[in-house]
This record gives sequence, structure tokens and C-alpha cells, in this order.
Amino acid sequence: MPIREPAIMTGTENHINYGFSKSREEKSDNNADALPRAVIRPNEYMLLDGEWKFSHDIQDKGLSESWFVGHRYDQTAHWPGSVEQHIASALKSEKTWQDTVVVWYEREFNLPKTDAENKNPFSLMQLSFGACGYETQVWLNGFALVTIEGETKHLGEYTSFSYELDKKILRPVNRITVRIASSMDADNTRGKQESYVYKRGGIWYQTYTGAVRSIWLETVERNRLRSRVGVVSSIEDNLVRFNLSTRISDPGAYRIRLKVFDDKADDTAPVAEDEYPLMLQAGQKSQLVVLRIPDAKLWSTGDPHQYRLIAQLIDDSGYTAEIETKFGLRKIEARGCCLYLNNKPVYLDGILYQPGASTYEQIRQHMYAMKELGCNLVRIHIAGVDPRIYKLADKIGMLLWVEVPSPHQSSQKSRINHRNELLRMLALIGTHPSIIIWSLYNEDWGAQDIATNPETRQYIIDTYHYMQLTYPQFLVVDNDGWQHISFEGRLKSDLLTAHLYTSDLQRWNEVLDQLAAGELNRVAAFPLVVGDPFFYRNQVPLIVSEWGGFGFDNYGGPKNDDDRADLIRKFKQELRKRSFAGDIYTQATNIEEEKNGLLNAETGVLNVPAGLLNTQQDQIDYPK
Repeated sequence: MPIREPAIMTGTENHINYGFSKSREEKSDNNADALPRAVIRPNEYMLLDGEWKFSHDIQDKGLSESWFVGHRYDQTAHWPGSVEQHIASALKSEKTWQDTVVVWYEREFNLPKTDAENKNPFSLMQLSFGACGYETQVWLNGFALVTIEGETKHLGEYTSFSYELDKKILRPVNRITVRIASSMDADNTRGKQESYVYKRGGIWYQTYTGAVRSIWLETVERNRLRSRVGVVSSIEDNLVRFNLSTRISDPGAYRIRLKVFDDKADDTAPVAEDEYPLMLQAGQKSQLVVLRIPDAKLWSTGDPHQYRLIAQLIDDSGYTAEIETKFGLRKIEARGCCLYLNNKPVYLDGILYQPGASTYEQIRQHMYAMKELGCNLVRIHIAGVDPRIYKLADKIGMLLWVEVPSPHQSSQKSRINHRNELLRMLALIGTHPSIIIWSLYNEDWGAQDIATNPETRQYIIDTYHYMQLTYPQFLVVDNDGWQHISFEGRLKSDLLTAHLYTSDLQRWNEVLDQLAAGELNRVAAFPLVVGDPFFYRNQVPLIVSEWGGFGFDNYGGPKNDDDRADLIRKFKQELRKRSFAGDIYTQATNIEEEKNGLLNAETGVLNVPAGLLNTQQDQIDYPK
């Protein structure tokens, strides 16, 4: 099967009034109209972004009054956008919600002609949300919808979810109704949005929730591969393990056919292909398949080589359902005190990144600017972000450290929410070679009793072991910054990390000396390890995963860009004199009251010299 030529989607092609648009890979990474997901389908889709009817349900009476059957909406709002923006527009003021919020959205769409005319017995309509939350309910023509995962209410606001639409309830003109509810509940996975526990101000930000990403309608096959692919590579053996998810309506005999193409080669012939027979029951299941890629080229920061995977599910009549994605072969390893990428030593010149409400175009500019700063790693700080950032990082060769958006208090409910959020994120972004590190928690937010509660520690230990077994392509940090867990003297984290904030160079040297010497109790705000005693002897890589923040009132240091750049150079030089495996400067851009960014959040222009955070990767001298 030849590789299909990519096509750029224009604004008019994606507009809801212009019918279905073919889904193809974009030619350039600055195409903000591409769907926010890891894979593409050779299908047709209709973006439902645009003007929607809108009502703020202040008294939460919409369900009891059956607004999903019929309601007179008093406002309009643009989707995507935040509840906060829409309420502010409706009230003609900056006032927003402070406790709980319930809002409703509604719009109509014409049944796409392709579905009405072709009546393809193999296909069905699917409605997908790029992200929406925290609690989302959806109706079509007054009928309640249930997600593919079986949820009548979808919980979470950072990852996508979908509904298969029963043809019996579709009409020539259809009405979609969406109810969104959110609150300041500290058990929810909130990241750095304010809650009942952490109020807005300083490092805590305004909520930004609701209809935050695109919504689209598309045709999918009744029997298909879902839009998620996990990738684990064994670079020594030129093997790639693909974790595929099948969605079956008609049980029977199927074949999975894989074809891999070199994304940079002129030859259109596949470099590897294979086929796997399966007997599949109705429903959904995961399936691992392994493919050998002869003379495989590896993905790295200097050469981010990618391959294109076409995966097909073929039934016994020969009907084929297909998905397509890119992937790279790479290996990240914590070996003793050091980090190795593809068996070569690597020092992480990182930066903390909080995109907040930035558009994808701004995120794209930020990523290139951080590359220009000399970073080889971006730590995306406890936030659910537009997933197109992962594709971009894959393309430009930027390593990523991602984190589960944290709840704000420790409880059984918050741990359930945390695990569900983690599993949703893993399912949707397991394809990307750029992602090398995951943090489960940050500075014990949502796990404040980590030092005293065995249940909290056991949950984190169990989750760490699960990640080790199920997702060996990632390094995992239990609780970044301090209070890592030791059990029987074994650290339950692949990295030992410390957050160190001082603007005094002499104090900086003292703290770094103590940390490098294995002092774990007095270097950071809390002891670096809790649980059983842990005796650091360079068994795991040591990373200063937050430092600097110069210019922010809470952290001190110069606010003048020239003076700040000079101090950063001096601090960075001291870091490289010691046996650390990496460091993360705080941070890339300003966000609300936290004024410590090294680049302009609106334009991506650097405020400091290019290459400031680079430490010459080819001169790393790790101990033999």
C-alpha cells in the first residue's frame, strides 16, 4: 500500500458549514487545525468548533428541568474556550465562579452527506472531545450518550474521550447538548489550578476548565483499531513492541497487518511489515505485537529519526480499517549515577514549562525558543496540555518530562482520581519517543501525608511498580522534589530529585556540595527520602529538578534580564562541576503572578541570550 500524500487542512475545509474533510497528516507543525490526537485515520471528520449556545446554570436546575430536551439559551460562547471566559463574557465582567459551576452548551449540525448517502454498513459515527471537564455529560437529540469506556459522566479535563452514535437516533439535523460541571474539590486532579486547599496567588493559578479543546464528528469502522498505540523499542535487537487496542462489534476472525515506512526515505516501499491472525470477541481488548525493523535508525535529540506506522485490522471478508502514526526507536536508562539515551551518556539541560492558557501556536513558538535556549528537555509541569506538543517534540528532538496533574489533598478518592488520570494519559500518549520521564506527584501535593501514612506510600509504590512492568520505556519519579519513598532501603523512584531555591551563589555552592555528598535531610525544604532509611551512594541519578526562578518575588534574584542571565551562567557552571545527571531551570514563561520567565509568553522571543542553558552535550565526562 503506497504512502498517502499529506494534506494541509485550511480553516474553511475544517469549518462546520463545509462538510467532511479528509483526515491526513499535516505537512508542517504549525497547522493549528490538526486534530489533537496521536494518530490519524484515512476517514472523514467535521470539526464542531465555533459558536455554541450557552447558559450558566447558576441554580443547577438544568437536569431537573430537562434542558437536554429543550431550553432557551440566553448566551453564546466559542468552543473551544474556558468556562471562565464564557461566564466573564456573559456577565460582562471579570467575575468568575468560586465554589461550583454548572454550564450548558448546545448546537445543531447537519448529518454529513457521506453518511446519509453511502450508508456504509461497516462504518458508524463517532463524536470525540479533545478534552472537556471536569464532569461532562452529553446528549444527542435528547438521548443520553455513554462513552466508549461506559461512562454516563466523563470525569477529568485533560484527555480525550469519545461516543459512538447509534444511527437510530441520528436525524437530518441533529442537536448536541453538553453539560459541564466543576468545583474547587481538592480530590480532583487539578494541577496548579486553585482549590479549596490552595487558593489563587503566587504559584497557584485561576481555574481554566470546561470546553478547552476541539470537538469533532468522524466516521469510524464498526470493527477497528482505536486511536492509541503504545511503543516500546529494543534497540539492541531492532525490535519494536506495539500495544494496539481493538474495538469489535462483530466477533470473528481478523488479521492485524503492520507496515512501517522510513519517514525520511525517498523509497515508498515499507522497511518492515508483518501480519498477525486473531480471533476477536465483541468489545475492546489490548494486543501486543512485535515487529523487527532491520538496520533501524534511532531517535535522539540530535537526530530525531521517525518511522511511519500503518496498522490495519482486516476482517474475513477483506474489509480493512486503518490507523497511522509516527514513532521512533529510543532507549532511556538510569544506570547507576547516570542517564543514558540509546546507551550514550546524556546530561539533561532542562527547563520547567507551564503553558497555562497558551494557544497551540504559542506553545509551538515556546518549544522552538526553549530549543534555542540550549535545552534538550522540557518538564511539562503538572498540567494536561494540547497533545500536539508531543508530536512537535518528537519532530524537533526535544526530550519531555511529563507529570500527572495533581489532586490537592490526600484521600482514597484523590488516589482513585489520580490513578484514573494517569491511565488516561498513558493510553493516549504512549506513542511518543520524546517522552522519557513521568512524575507521579510533585512536592507531595495530593500526598501531603506521604511521610506518615503507609496507605499513601503503598499507593505510590504500587503505581511505581505498575509503571515499571507495563511501561518500561519510561523512567518514573515517585514524588518529585523531596520526600521520595524508600522501602527496605530501596528507592521507589528511578531518579533522586531535589528542588533547591536560593539566589545566593555561596549558599548555592554549599547546598550542591551537601547534595552531591549524599546529605538528604537539610538540603531541600523537606527531607529527600521518607519511609525506611536510604543510604545514597550514587545508586541512582541525582537531578536538581527545580532551581532558579530568578525574578519571582518568592525566589529572589535579579529581575534585570542581563543580571539574571549572568547569575544563571554562574549557577549552571557550579551544577556541572558536580556529579549530577541533569537540572531543570524554573521557568520558561511568566504565568499570572509568577514572573520568572526566560522567554515572552506571547511571542516566544527570548529575554536572555540563546544557548544560556546549554552545557555542551558532547563533553559529558561520566565515570567509567
